[in-house]
Amino acid sequence: MPPEVSHYSHHPLVTSKTPLLLSRFSPKSHFKQILHQKYYQKRMKFTKKQLISLLVFILSSASIFRFLNIIMITTPSPPLTPTALPTIHKHDYSSPSNASSPTDKEMRFLMGFFSHKVPCNLLVFGLEYQYSSLASLNAGGVTIFLEDNLRYTSTFKSSNNTRVYKIMYNTVASEAYKLLKDARENPDCSPKLYLPKVSKCNLGLSNLPQEVYDTMWDVVVVDGPRGNTLDSPGRMAAIYTAGVLARRGNTSHVLVHDVDRMIEKWFSWEFLCEENLVSSKGRFWDFQMHGLSNATTFCTK
Repeated sequence: MPPEVSHYSHHPLVTSKTPLLLSRFSPKSHFKQILHQKYYQKRMKFTKKQLISLLVFILSSASIFRFLNIIMITTPSPPLTPTALPTIHKHDYSSPSNASSPTDKEMRFLMGFFSHKVPCNLLVFGLEYQYSSLASLNAGGVTIFLEDNLRYTSTFKSSNNTRVYKIMYNTVASEAYKLLKDARENPDCSPKLYLPKVSKCNLGLSNLPQEVYDTMWDVVVVDGPRGNTLDSPGRMAAIYTAGVLARRGNTSHVLVHDVDRMIEKWFSWEFLCEENLVSSKGRFWDFQMHGLSNATTFCTK
């Protein structure tokens, strides 16, 4: 059976012996086409390899850049040089950050403690703006704040139940050990039923308002003056005076803040006594003081 005749056989440019591709291009054009296809195929293979390498390079560069960026963000800034630090002068209380504020947990402890004491006579060595909530809670009692800096007092109060007084301290925290040693050797520093206006004890505060000496205090809070640096006043005199005043009533409480610091701890043991410690919360110690009669020492143990 003869083979089928191609449908291109009647085309004037096609013979039975001429391929279709060669019939449409000249030999020279055909050769160029073959070279172009080989070159294009080779070029495509090279581009794919380059593309993969390029993607790897981009991803690596992005990872390195991200890593360097994280280091720059998380690396702490270099410390300030001494010349760049602000100069803090002796007795400079220009910032409330100098005071160690009670934490929320400690304030809840105080509010819970006072809820069972109010109305009462409350004396606070410290900043009024930190303890204004206690004064509000003690609306039916008397509250007196003794501050060495009134700049950050939230409200200058002078009402029938709350007053704020500015007082000066003559002590320096760096002399705490010397003051403690002198107090042990000085008979005028022994506990008394009153604190005279003119005290011969270096720890006795004789410059307080008269009503501070005349009032029988139910609660005394010691959270002032500033005591976080060696050139600050320290709380030596405040703790000693609180110990003397608290012993004048039948039963009083003295709450000392920042007992994690050495001075607060030393002077609390010396003038408030471990035997009187009844509770603690955070950096607060609560001492329950009983009235003394003719006592020659602060602690019996």
